[in-house]
Amino acid sequence: MTPSANHPLDVLLVSGEYPPDPGGVGDYTRLLAREMIARGHHCGLLTGGPRAAHPSLPGEPPIIAVARDWSWRSLDPIIAAIREHNPGIVHIQYQTGAYGMRPAINFLPARLRRLDSRPRVVVTAHDLRLPYLLPKAGALRRWVTRRLFEDADAVIVTNAEDQLRLAGQGPPDRDHFLARRGIAAHVIPIGSNIMPAPPDGFQRDRWRAVNGVREGEVVAAFFGLPTPTKGLRELVQAIARLPANLRLHIAGGEPQQPREQEYTAHVRAAIAELKLEHRVSWSGYLDPPAVSAHLLASDIGVLPFLDGASYRRGSLLAMLAHRLPVVTTRPPAPLI
Repeated sequence: MTPSANHPLDVLLVSGEYPPDPGGVGDYTRLLAREMIARGHHCGLLTGGPRAAHPSLPGEPPIIAVARDWSWRSLDPIIAAIREHNPGIVHIQYQTGAYGMRPAINFLPARLRRLDSRPRVVVTAHDLRLPYLLPKAGALRRWVTRRLFEDADAVIVTNAEDQLRLAGQGPPDRDHFLARRGIAAHVIPIGSNIMPAPPDGFQRDRWRAVNGVREGEVVAAFFGLPTPTKGLRELVQAIARLPANLRLHIAGGEPQQPREQEYTAHVRAAIAELKLEHRVSWSGYLDPPAVSAHLLASDIGVLPFLDGASYRRGSLLAMLAHRLPVVTTRPPAPLI
């Protein structure tokens, strides 16, 4: 039977990040929850951080914040909260970076299977990056990731490349999961987390003037948290070799993970070393309307992903939704 308002689903979403914390997975999860509620389904959100549980606002899911750090000690309060709320489906939004690269969340499906009256568990893998355990623990990292997918009742991926990797097809990669035995997965592409909806009264020319863009200058936009796979340091180095009328505007907040914070420091150091402070601006975190204004006011988008463009990248989809021409890297598989 197709779920509908007459037969609503009762779903508890689990996400390692959620607004106002920055991150594409959190933004996606919020939009998914809103759409489910608008269609008449029951939907809650279990996440981490210092937030306390509170009643839902109209159109928003009630938030249950019990996982303070996603460590092993978080599993018991997570399971207790799930038993208390008793959803029919637990839907884990998985990206190991959102859980601090910690592996405890990978064992939640197995723990839920032990309950007498257990929910069905669905995992959406937003990427297949392996969690961090110990140096030279590659085999253990792969086993931990396999446990998550094999113990779930259903697995969703956002692109065909990840579906192939779960089927055991793809090049070896020490940082990304490649199944040795096929794991069935359904492809459900994500959409843009940022709609073309700038603040009221937005005027493109005025925005450019306020942000120091002179007549005749070309604005290249980069959108997203600075992480090593996004090629931001390489982009800054390229800007130094391109004509002086090209400006780079970076719309993205500060990352939360130490490895990504270190990378961000390297990017900022490169900007200073190349004396590009007058050509590169960094907005910090922006709310969705401000991001929309940023994209609408730009001339081109630049996303030099080191692992190639993919439709799992919300930043790419946001730029396309804003009809922005995008310069990016060759995808690992054709984008259809």
